[in-house]
Amino acid sequence: MFASRQLRNSLLSVFFADFCHHAREAAARRPRQLSAEPFMPLKLLLILGGVTAFGPLAIDMYLPAFPAMAEALGAQPSQIQLSLSVYFLGLAMGQVFYGPVADLIGRRKPLLFGIVLFCLASLACAFAPSFEWLLVARFAQALGGCAGIVVNRAVVRDLCTPIEAAKAFSHLMLIMGVAPILAPLLGGVLLSAVGWSAIFLFLALFSGIYVLAVYFGLPETIPADAPRLPLSNAFGSYMLLLREPVFMFHALTGGVAMAGMFAYIAGVPFVVMQLYDIPPERFGWFFGANAAGFILFAQFNAFMLRRHSPLQMLRRTTACYAVFTALLLVVALWQPASIWPMVVPMFGSVAIIALVLPNSSASAMAGYGHKAGVASALMGTLQSAIAGITSAMVGLLHDGSAVPMAAIMAGCGLVTVLMAWAARRATATAQAAAKQAG
Repeated sequence: MFASRQLRNSLLSVFFADFCHHAREAAARRPRQLSAEPFMPLKLLLILGGVTAFGPLAIDMYLPAFPAMAEALGAQPSQIQLSLSVYFLGLAMGQVFYGPVADLIGRRKPLLFGIVLFCLASLACAFAPSFEWLLVARFAQALGGCAGIVVNRAVVRDLCTPIEAAKAFSHLMLIMGVAPILAPLLGGVLLSAVGWSAIFLFLALFSGIYVLAVYFGLPETIPADAPRLPLSNAFGSYMLLLREPVFMFHALTGGVAMAGMFAYIAGVPFVVMQLYDIPPERFGWFFGANAAGFILFAQFNAFMLRRHSPLQMLRRTTACYAVFTALLLVVALWQPASIWPMVVPMFGSVAIIALVLPNSSASAMAGYGHKAGVASALMGTLQSAIAGITSAMVGLLHDGSAVPMAAIMAGCGLVTVLMAWAARRATATAQAAAKQAG
């Protein structure tokens, strides 16, 4: 039986290695048409989607437990919000490390290391005896979880053209989008049945399963002939990308939009459960409805990419994002007695981000196949750093109303439009320079 399993695993490895090789060759030969389909097997999408779900699970699943955790650890609910900011800080710092490592030694090993670290840190969170212990454990959890963010984008870039990458990112959002729907619901059930520690025990179990899934199911996708940049060159690679306006403005377009979402995540538990007195078990349904919109819009984005380029999509979707967040701020300033007037602008402010992120990510990563890990890491670092700032500001500006959350989201909407505009100008300038040079 052992021999047959070994033979089966060997055959699977050969199959996936051959598939990835031909996928890269086909992508290089095939014209980049808007109607091209994502060149990625379903099994690989499921693995990448599951690993990407670590972030939403670690962020969303414990939101209903904020009051219970504050009471158990002797902290204020606003202090528990800091565990979100610490998590984003870990995401930002960890991606700087994983990017060049993934370009040097491949995608699999850094990803496996990160998942194992996430699993162990989740156990540490579950048995945290104090608020300070929780913060340290959450930081370590983020250092492990961010490996999936970096490696996933690098794998997509290894196998896909820019148009295909935008579609693949949309499909990944469908897979990972189930997590924000189920996470608060499951977190509320575990909180009521067992206690808040059970939430982190579930995260440890989930990540343990994905250690096996990645080990047996994810092939190495980095091209065999790709230049392996030594770690000593990592700083220089980051500096080159920081001076590249096309990359930076696209990365900041997605990063600021993502920061608006995390301002929502940091503020919505207070707004829903305390300001409008909705019980924790119903909070999951409210949060999940907005996450469902995120999923639906992500699939709509994949459909629209058959006829429009990512740059064209960004022009329209960033404007819609700014409109919805501005409406949310108007409603928050009105301070209605019921939460219902906030439902539509809040839904739009969250769902429309699914039309911004895939296109900004694909546009930023285009042209950096030889250092996809470094590019992915820098983009993720920028996004996580901005998200950490906005989520912390929601807690610091807390005034007992929904205004701080809505104001920060509206600010992110405005800046996102400006970054998308700057990205279009930078892209046009780069294309004109390339024509003159040609």
